[in-house]
Amino acid sequence: MAGLTAETTRLASIHLASVPEETSSCFAELEHQSYRDSIRSVAWPECLISWGWGLSSQYRQSGSSYSSISGTSSSYMSNISGYSPGSPSAGAADLGVEELTEIAHKMVSDGYTQRMVQAFVSNGEQDGSLKTWFAELDIDWVFQLSDKSRDDCGHQVGDKSASPSRLQELVERWSRALIIIVASVKELVAAVHETPTVGQFGKASISAMLVFVDAIVHTDDAEKLLAMLHVYICISNASHNISTMQVTSSDAQMIFNEIGALLERKGNKLVGSLSKVMSDVKYTLMKDKGRWTIDTRDSWAITAGGGEVHNKTRLMMDYIVLMRKSHASARNSGQIHDAAKIRDLLRETIDYLNDLLVRKSKMCTDPSLGYMFLLNNSYYVAQVCKALISLNVYLPCAHHHGLKLRPECEKYMDSYIEISWGQVMSCLSESNFPRLLRRRINNSSLAKFQSAFHKTCMTQRFWKVPDPQLRHLLRKTIAKRVIPGYRDYLKEHPELEKQVSGGRNCPEALEEMLGQLFEG
Repeated sequence: MAGLTAETTRLASIHLASVPEETSSCFAELEHQSYRDSIRSVAWPECLISWGWGLSSQYRQSGSSYSSISGTSSSYMSNISGYSPGSPSAGAADLGVEELTEIAHKMVSDGYTQRMVQAFVSNGEQDGSLKTWFAELDIDWVFQLSDKSRDDCGHQVGDKSASPSRLQELVERWSRALIIIVASVKELVAAVHETPTVGQFGKASISAMLVFVDAIVHTDDAEKLLAMLHVYICISNASHNISTMQVTSSDAQMIFNEIGALLERKGNKLVGSLSKVMSDVKYTLMKDKGRWTIDTRDSWAITAGGGEVHNKTRLMMDYIVLMRKSHASARNSGQIHDAAKIRDLLRETIDYLNDLLVRKSKMCTDPSLGYMFLLNNSYYVAQVCKALISLNVYLPCAHHHGLKLRPECEKYMDSYIEISWGQVMSCLSESNFPRLLRRRINNSSLAKFQSAFHKTCMTQRFWKVPDPQLRHLLRKTIAKRVIPGYRDYLKEHPELEKQVSGGRNCPEALEEMLGQLFEG
């Protein structure tokens, strides 16, 4: 301990020599105000709000069309595809790592972090100095978790009595703090030439932080899976940063190996729990019939939503995107076993979602709406998967380029058009009645066609195809199926063509009506 104290004194002197003694107290108060406020001001990235926490509240209640967060949004696609699995800090950029690293640098350059290290050693490695340090990092509540039993920890984290988004808030604050701790330790190690003192301080800090993992694993919060995936990404990124530190002394290396082992164990615990939690999610989705189909209290139900992309589809794709990020983080940190488990879970989840969509669509009483639902949701899945192709992760639905639809989407579109518009066109089929009766029959066929056309348009005008590209393609395909056949029929019956010319049933008017479909 005496050796550590001597090293800590030298560590603190590096940046404090120029600070006047009479101003140190005032300076500390300013630090206490500025560091914590700066950390709190680092915004949780919008893409994570969309993928994770926002989908169960913001988008569900607002009824926002998925064009704002789906593959038709360039920002959404760049948020996914811009995440490079080969980057040393893959995933960290999504968590505001650059801003937080700057804050960590300021805390070191001001000498604040060195004083925390000195206080930690001077207090005999008791947690009093860590509580001061954690309060500055805005995570002093972690010590409340440490004082609880395992079950109580999970209950406390999952308790939403104080805030409807309590777990989200805790994950955000915890993630920011872990990034700053690792960045601070890394900078101090480089500045003081691998002193074991910094390693001891870092180990104590990270060890105290990791109790949060146990709390998340044992909580019953509805957004538990999202929280686990976010936290795993943070842990694996921290593991990568710790493992790449340039340490040569045996004492320092041993300490950082211990830190790496701590992070690895907690990461393994999270990955080990993912499959069970996902199984629970699947069971809930499969048994939740009303919320998928006819429950009008849910604006996202298939019938009430007009075949819209279901909020549960969005949530499942949130899981898939975060699993992919977790897989990349695991690979980068050298956690091959974890990466394999996450990859398998990713495959299973995508296959499950595709099967789930087909099952839920069959619960629609209107087959046309069922196929519309399948088309919208499968197209949405394809758009997200399109952005993941570059990750070299198995994605069974990753063959989608521009407006060339996946085979499944083409199948759903063809089935929808045949059921909805094939029946409309069947009204114009010629009969084998005697010639004298055909004029009357043709008039009747035209009336049936017009009635069926207007009824279908009226029914489907407020169905939803939120993606502009898909909506344009669908309208164009319907028009190609209906309008040319209608024109040909009128040309074969000049008396009928003259009858509808310039009216609300002329081909031009009907084509204009088709251009108004699916606006929701």
